[in-house]
Amino acid sequence: MIRLLGAAMLVAGCGGFGFSLASAQRREARMLHRLISVLQEMEWELKYRMTELPELCSLAADASGGSLRSVFRELGEKLRRREVLDISACFNDILERRDLPKYVRRNLKQLGACLGRFDLEGQVQGLEAVRCQCRQDLARLQENGPQRMRNYQILAICAGAALAILFI
Repeated sequence: MIRLLGAAMLVAGCGGFGFSLASAQRREARMLHRLISVLQEMEWELKYRMTELPELCSLAADASGGSLRSVFRELGEKLRRREVLDISACFNDILERRDLPKYVRRNLKQLGACLGRFDLEGQVQGLEAVRCQCRQDLARLQENGPQRMRNYQILAICAGAALAILFI
């Protein structure tokens, strides 16, 4: 009885790992999609209202959610209090303290490298470049996405079953 219970727990644990991998990929795709929207709004704010960077970060925080909101909110606060000399280094410091998916982190680092560093046109071009990279990353994630997620789940359950058979 204990062996069967252990085998069931092993299969469930491995299956849970597969489901968590699939969930992480869905989360990253949602975050990239949200980041694309936020970058578009930031671009419009810069082009048409020439919004200052602290306010731009606050607007980006309001437009985003979850981890992205906290990143933009913290950057906006630091800019407002004038604690920042190098925006890129500050942005990287903020990102290091967050648990963000790989593509989202890379795109935010690229965003930090162009914000506040160039003139208006340069910043708009930087936002466009980051948004384009986000779209490419999102397309890469969504390419065969449902099939890949199903494969993660099935392979994890099968691996758990194989281990359970070996241990019984």
